[in-house]
Amino acid sequence: MPVPIPRQRAIPAVESGQAPAVHQDGPSKEETPRKEATVDTNAATTNLTLLVIEDDPGGSTVVPEMLDAAGKPIRVRTARNLTEAERLLTDDVHCILLDLTLPASGRPADDDELAVLRHVLELAPRHAVLALTASGDSERGAEAVRVGAQDYLFRDELDSRLLSRAIRYAVERKRSDTAERRLAEGRVRAQENRRLERGLLPTPLLEGSSLRFAARYRPGRSRALLGGDFYDVVRTPDGTVHAMIGDVCGHGPDEAALGVELRIAWRALTLAGLCGDELLGTLQQVLEHERADDEIFATLCTVDIAPDGRRAGLCLAGHPSPLIARPGRQAKLLPYDNNGPALGLLPGARWPRMQVELGSEWSLMLYTDGLIEGHAGEGRRERLGQDGMVEMVRRQLSEGLRGEQLLRAAVHEVRELNGGELTDDVAVLLLDRTP
Repeated sequence: MPVPIPRQRAIPAVESGQAPAVHQDGPSKEETPRKEATVDTNAATTNLTLLVIEDDPGGSTVVPEMLDAAGKPIRVRTARNLTEAERLLTDDVHCILLDLTLPASGRPADDDELAVLRHVLELAPRHAVLALTASGDSERGAEAVRVGAQDYLFRDELDSRLLSRAIRYAVERKRSDTAERRLAEGRVRAQENRRLERGLLPTPLLEGSSLRFAARYRPGRSRALLGGDFYDVVRTPDGTVHAMIGDVCGHGPDEAALGVELRIAWRALTLAGLCGDELLGTLQQVLEHERADDEIFATLCTVDIAPDGRRAGLCLAGHPSPLIARPGRQAKLLPYDNNGPALGLLPGARWPRMQVELGSEWSLMLYTDGLIEGHAGEGRRERLGQDGMVEMVRRQLSEGLRGEQLLRAAVHEVRELNGGELTDDVAVLLLDRTP
């Protein structure tokens, strides 16, 4: 049986409420609905549209003439059943006036007297809904509001002023509720992301070591806690302290995820006894299997400090060399002549391990290129570079800065020299040995 074409009208309104009620006696033009039903949130500049869902809207429910807050006529559409209502739920409908006595056709039979309302709320989750009930049945109306309607009205008390105000209130309340829900959902997602990102940052395993550890991490992505830079420090059972810092090219969430994978793989391989060339070669295999694109690569610096703390092995895979500071000497970079290629660039590459003498008292700073690639100098046309960073750290050390204070001051000054936020991720870690 074909579905009858629902009637629809645009009624001129009188805000005073003194105008006589108008019954719908004849059909109006058919309007072709749009495909997707959404709510027009710019109600201030467009006419409000009310969809009346009632068993016989022309015969029993009288919809008075109405004006919105701007003095524009509130348009009215009518539907005799839920099937017609679904067809008329277009993007220019702002509010639904639902008769709670309407049968929920096509729904399983049950004792739920608000089944039709629940069906409409499922059908139109983004639309404001006004429940229409019998006079004096306030208990049922209140229950309708509890279920999800914005308000309820008594059928025999409708007038233009009451209904137009109720429609405007329902639309604004629905808009406010939707915005509040989205804000709450955004806060929950942000909290979950922060907990996840914090959980992915490393907790150094230095139990039993006399070395002091400090680190600073600043992702380049706006409002992110984790970037493509990564670092870690662990102490193996033989007393050797292993430190690592790396940088995945790029700044997105994929690069951040790959950095976490490489860090976890490095820790597992280190605790399993691998180091130097063998460890980096295995990490390259991990990167090649996990990267989203063949052009993705990662730079890496690893240091393994002997149990006595006086010497270390250094491996560089396309990464800047660490800075070492010792009492009575100028801070300087460790040798980087045997720097190997970045991971993921050359199949079968090798990474020589260099032996470095540290001495009895020292500070070793590992960093990513975000610390040295910011702008500096007059007009900020030049990069800070490694030489500029070394001079900066020398001055800060001479001012007595150490540990966390030194790293905080270094990152802050680099940002100031750049004239604002750095676009690249920055990771810095510091290991100190004091006799």
